[in-house]
Amino acid sequence: MFSVRTNWKLDPNRFTRAVESRRANGKPVLDLTASNPTECGLVYPEREILDALADRRALKYAPESKGMRAAREAVCRYYAGRHAHGGARGAIDPENVILTAGTSEAYSYIFRLLCEKDDEILVPAPSYPLFQLLADLNDIRLVPYPLLYDHGWQMDFAALRAALTPRTRAVLLVHPNNPTGSFVQPHEVAALGELCAGREMAIVADEVFLDFADATAEPQPTFALHEACLTFTLSGLSKISALPQMKLAWLVVSGPDALAQAALARLDMVADTYLSPGTPIQIATGTLLGARTNLQTQLKMRITANLGALDALLAVQAHAMRLEREGGWYAILRVPATRPDEDLAIAILEKCGVLVHPGRFFDFSQDGFLVLSLIAREEDFAEGARRILEFVNLQ
Repeated sequence: MFSVRTNWKLDPNRFTRAVESRRANGKPVLDLTASNPTECGLVYPEREILDALADRRALKYAPESKGMRAAREAVCRYYAGRHAHGGARGAIDPENVILTAGTSEAYSYIFRLLCEKDDEILVPAPSYPLFQLLADLNDIRLVPYPLLYDHGWQMDFAALRAALTPRTRAVLLVHPNNPTGSFVQPHEVAALGELCAGREMAIVADEVFLDFADATAEPQPTFALHEACLTFTLSGLSKISALPQMKLAWLVVSGPDALAQAALARLDMVADTYLSPGTPIQIATGTLLGARTNLQTQLKMRITANLGALDALLAVQAHAMRLEREGGWYAILRVPATRPDEDLAIAILEKCGVLVHPGRFFDFSQDGFLVLSLIAREEDFAEGARRILEFVNLQ
């Protein structure tokens, strides 16, 4: 009765069962996987947000396929003055912006635009596990290319080139990567642009964490004006304004003009078929993007404080280290690989009452990695990190 594309293994894994069991038994959990900013103790401008959503213009339905012009113009203002990869300059045209209800929908638009059944998209590893579900739903195949760590992360171009086939349609980048926190470097962008242009492939650049560069990192350029090849740049309110519940994202199309315009014409039809984002949130887009400055300041202070607490704890022990990062919301611990990461994370939960992600969930190629959220509440993070390192150093 059901399609093969939804034939997932739906039984919870051992890690999920362990978490559910602990919570069902009423045992406390220090959650160092927290990624929902609305539950992390931020102070939101409630009246400003609610007033924006109560605009009377929302009572009228006047759909636009790409999204309301005013909302797309607000997105363009968000990019104003930013550096662009490849040296491009100038403002983004609102006609090159398409609004979606989340980046997952934007990915589906792009996959449907570029791919026939069983075509391939190259994706980084480590990276976010959501991509596999999106690929399944869109009848495409994901082919990983490694990110290598050596005092920082680099793309393995030899492996990337070896992974190319006649069915490769695009290279997906996460800028900065989730969870490694590494940005795509200018020389990598240049090489990718040349490669993709020569093989008639696209770049898909996920920039949801772009604004969260570490204090010591240089401001990072965007792909939204990248011209070397057909490029799709994704972002949204979920991370930029710490408002995942508002469900508004966008994709920006750039590249050689003829290709970009052809892509936009087809995407316009796709978007017109769904007319997905609601009117109230589109009307509020400018206000919600304007609220990002204060909310990002709070998050960056939280990230800095938690990194400081983690580094102080790491400095007085010998068996764990933190991998270098440039941005994003996560820290990666390298620990002795004495057992599979999932087993280690379950042991930490049961013995220490601390919830962390095992590295294998993010497609790390080997064991010995734990992923910690840096936006967890400071008191929880400091105590949870202390317990983790104490446990690891006793193994």
